[in-house]
Amino acid sequence: MDSAMVKIFGIEFAPLRVPFKRRIETLAVAQYTLCFLFLGFSCLFASVYILFFTQYYYLLLLYLVWMYYDRDIAERGGRRSDWVRSWRIWEHLKDYFPAKLVKTAELNPEKNYILGFHPHGIMSTSAFVHFASEGSGWSKMFPGITSFLLVLKGHFMFPVYRDYLMLSGTVAVTKSSMNFLMRENGTGNALVLVVGGALEALEAFPGRFNLKLNKRKGFIKLALETGTSLVPTFSFGELNLYQQMENPPGSFLRRLQNIMTSYFGFSPPIFHGRGVFNYTYGLIPYRQPINTVIGAPIDVEMVDQPNQSQIDQLHAKYLAALRQLFDTHKEKERERAHSDSSVKGEVA
Repeated sequence: MDSAMVKIFGIEFAPLRVPFKRRIETLAVAQYTLCFLFLGFSCLFASVYILFFTQYYYLLLLYLVWMYYDRDIAERGGRRSDWVRSWRIWEHLKDYFPAKLVKTAELNPEKNYILGFHPHGIMSTSAFVHFASEGSGWSKMFPGITSFLLVLKGHFMFPVYRDYLMLSGTVAVTKSSMNFLMRENGTGNALVLVVGGALEALEAFPGRFNLKLNKRKGFIKLALETGTSLVPTFSFGELNLYQQMENPPGSFLRRLQNIMTSYFGFSPPIFHGRGVFNYTYGLIPYRQPINTVIGAPIDVEMVDQPNQSQIDQLHAKYLAALRQLFDTHKEKERERAHSDSSVKGEVA
C-alpha cells in the first residue's frame, strides 16, 4: 500500500516508498524553484528587518554601501564561481526531468556567440540547468566556451540574492552588459539570451510553440555591430513543465497581463505544477523530459553601423535556421509529447 499512489479529493499523492535518488532530485528542483520565486524578496524583507529592528543594522549599512559601489558588476561580466556551478545539486536537478543538452556543431573558442534560447516557457528552467550550472556538463561539451545566462537586471537589485545569482554565471540582459562581453571580455563567450521575453512566457502551454520573434531584432543589430555569431537553440519539453491558466488574446486576464508588462517589463503568468508530496498542484515543475538542442552557428560579419535592410536579412536568416532546427528534431519530440499528438510551431 505504501508503494501505491493515493488519490484524495482529486489530488494524487506521492507514494510513501520512493527511491532515495528520486527524493533527492525532488528536493533539488524544489530548492531551485523556491529560490527563483522567493529568495529575492526574502532577502529584501530580511534586510529591512535587520536595518530597522536589530542591533546589527550597521553591518547591513556597510553591505548596502558596498552594493552601491558594486552596482554595475552584473553588466561587467558578473562574479561567477566554478565551484558553485559544479555543485552536485545541479546534477540532481538535471536528472529530475531528465534534461539533456544536444550538441549539433562545434563552437570555436576564438569566437564569441549569442545563443538564442527558445521557447521562454514559464521560468526558462532548462536554460538555468544547462547554462548557469555544470549540471549537464557544459564545459566538457564545449571546452573553452564560457556561458553567461542573461536575465532581467531587476534580479540584481535584491541584496544578497544578487550575489548568489551571479555565482552561477548569470548577468544582466542589457545592451551595455552584452557589449562588454562581446567587446571587452576576450573570446570564447557564449551569451545565452531568452529571446521571447516576458510576452512569450504568457504563451507557455504544453504542445504549443508560439514564439515572439518578429519584432525581436535588438540582438541581431548587436551581433552585426560586434561580429558575434548567432546560435539558434531550441529546448523541447520546456513548455511541458507547468500548466498555465488559459489567457487568450482579448480576455480580461491577458489585457491585465499586457498592462503589467508595459509598466514593469514582465507579467507573472498564473500557473501551477506539482508539489513535493503530490503530483497535482504545487510550484515545482512536472517531471517531464527536456531535450535542449544547440544548432550550428551562423557566422556574422561585423558592420559598424548596420542599416535596417542588413538587420532584416540577418533576422530572416536566423529565423530560417531556427525553423530548420525545429523541423529537424520535432519528429522525435512528437513521439513523446505528453499533451498533444503533434508539435506545432508559430512565429509572431
